[in-house]
Amino acid sequence: MSILTILSLIGGFLLLVIGADLLVRGASSLATLVGLSPLVIGLTVVSYGTSAPELAVSLQSYAHGQVDIALGNVIGSNIFNVLMILGLSAVIVPLTVAQQLIRLDVPIMIGVSALMVVFAMDGRIEQWEGMLLLMGSVLYTVFLVYQGRKESKLIAQNALCPPGDALVKRTPVQILVSVGLVLIGLGLLVVGGRFLVYGAVEIAEAMGVSQLIIGLTIVAAGTSMPELATSVVASYRGEQDIAVGNVVGSNIFNILTVLGTISMLGGIPVSTAALRLDLPVLLAVAIACFPIFYTGNRISRWEGLLFVGYYVAYSAYLIMNTVEHSQLGVYNYVMLLFVIPLTVITLLTLVWQHFPHPRRKSTRE
Repeated sequence: MSILTILSLIGGFLLLVIGADLLVRGASSLATLVGLSPLVIGLTVVSYGTSAPELAVSLQSYAHGQVDIALGNVIGSNIFNVLMILGLSAVIVPLTVAQQLIRLDVPIMIGVSALMVVFAMDGRIEQWEGMLLLMGSVLYTVFLVYQGRKESKLIAQNALCPPGDALVKRTPVQILVSVGLVLIGLGLLVVGGRFLVYGAVEIAEAMGVSQLIIGLTIVAAGTSMPELATSVVASYRGEQDIAVGNVVGSNIFNILTVLGTISMLGGIPVSTAALRLDLPVLLAVAIACFPIFYTGNRISRWEGLLFVGYYVAYSAYLIMNTVEHSQLGVYNYVMLLFVIPLTVITLLTLVWQHFPHPRRKSTRE
């Protein structure tokens, strides 16, 4: 492994983070111009902007014939987004979850994750399936923007001011600056994606690690750095709608737009390893969001630690499986028979405690 390979990997990470930051700044500025709420901005502009590295890297990987990296990047990024990013954000400050996320966006995230698993079950995601995913992305985005504009008008009416007054007035120079930031950010993402893919492939070949594992770990974590930085900073500054909306929106975007785009180019083969472990983990992580978000409309610190712990456990399994560790069987036994069942029982108990029971209601009355 040469110094050039290491520099390419590090340089790619840095360019992705800087490019995503510029893209988010410019896009958020433009979104404010049309009067979108922080949650809608988090679900669309911020999440799509921070997910642009996934799109750039997946397209670069696909163009160079590294299909497993492209697929592993989507799966690994979604797992990393929920378990590590939401987990760390909640550890810093417990996160309040908006009702819209529980009613609409989390069920959509679960639905598209299940659809991805269904499409992949025959060992390949076809072009027409990619087209369906991409069409779903367009419909979801249009719906969110429509809902956001509708909410902005209601807020303006309740404030007894014309809807136009609720929008931020900008000069042509400010608009040009915002568009310029978006274009520069996109350019850096493309260049950073090339460097990152080159470095990741070289490392995989040097270490004898499969492309799928590299995509699930190094590339996925690297392309999720913008989401991590955005959500952690937003959580620290009290912008919790952006922190949570960024993760949920990014996961939906990754499946519908990123996977849809690369699948539409020529279809994607899905390995047996991904079908056996990584896709079920992806679906389980998406489903786990609902009971945690539902209980008290918040993500507490201990739930954040639970998410982080599971990401560490998942990563440990990938490493142990790659090196064929002698204790892998014991590790699987402990996780399947003790840790996972205890977690499921705990989450179901929490949901039951927060569910409105008729007897409790009559007692209050």
